[in-house]
Amino acid sequence: MDSESADAPTPYPATDRWATLAQGAAAEVNVRFGHRLLGLPGTWIAAVAAPTTGITTPFSPWHYWWQAHYLDAVVDAGIAAFRDGDGRGALTELRRATALLRGLLLRNFGRFPNYFYDDMAWLALACDRLSAFCRDVTGKPSRWADFAVGSLTRQLRAAQNDVLGGGIYWSRKRDFKNTPANGSAALHFARIGEMGRAQGLIDWLRAELFDPEQGIYLDGSHPSATGREVETTIYTYNQGPILAALLQLDHPRYVRQAADLIDAVVLHLTVPGQGIRLEQGADGSLFTGILCRYLALVANDGRLPADSRATASLLVLETASALTGPAPAQLSAAVQRWTIFAAAATCQRP
Repeated sequence: MDSESADAPTPYPATDRWATLAQGAAAEVNVRFGHRLLGLPGTWIAAVAAPTTGITTPFSPWHYWWQAHYLDAVVDAGIAAFRDGDGRGALTELRRATALLRGLLLRNFGRFPNYFYDDMAWLALACDRLSAFCRDVTGKPSRWADFAVGSLTRQLRAAQNDVLGGGIYWSRKRDFKNTPANGSAALHFARIGEMGRAQGLIDWLRAELFDPEQGIYLDGSHPSATGREVETTIYTYNQGPILAALLQLDHPRYVRQAADLIDAVVLHLTVPGQGIRLEQGADGSLFTGILCRYLALVANDGRLPADSRATASLLVLETASALTGPAPAQLSAAVQRWTIFAAAATCQRP
């Protein structure tokens, strides 16, 4: 499995502690939240809160982008099993991931495109990883995942224009261009080989939404009669896919930017001794997990300076160590917990 098809790199062996905790968190999500969609065989979906009755209707709450990150976490579990030589476990997770993708498609009324472009980019990233994982396990890519990637990529390309100098929109309303949509789309385009488009989005983010005083990316920008109105809120997750995209572009300039961004995360997004701050709210309960996913990825990338890799690793491990208390009753927080433990299992203590 190469680094472009998996978000859990291999240079350091997974510690038993974090791998075991990740397996426990996975079981909690699958058992407490997961169920067949409408009871249909070959489908899977997650309820937004636990415990679930397992009964859903086409109008039950579900949150498309939460399911996308659930899918990413299932792929993590499958990759971990595959690397450990557990072929049966890898196949089980592959089947779960495929069923989840089918469930998402049916719950989204038979189509993968969604109203929000950042949602679509998150799912495209997960599906690209799923297809690569399927190729490793079965010798061929996932037909379902490849179909999703093709459909979603076309949507993302169409969301880009020259308003505000470039970038893609957040939603079909086309009145806001933000970092979560552009960072995740840039990473997706880079992973599928559309480097020019990916570089254009990364350079646009740097010009439009990067705060040079803090070294952090701001949330988004609205076109206005006076030119633009910038949303200056700083979110943890916005920094994550940008980190990965910068390294995927594989140029010394972008590697330096990634190292600087790690330093800025330490300065502005951490709690002393507890790693990355935890965001509040339903969607916010996924944010720190997303950043930790990509910090774990870059922590094992030899193009970064050793001190940057060590810092990224320590941030993930500290964040994981701070996750105490009972299992979350909300899907977003439960998937975040799983994601952070899985990320920690790939990191070495500096």
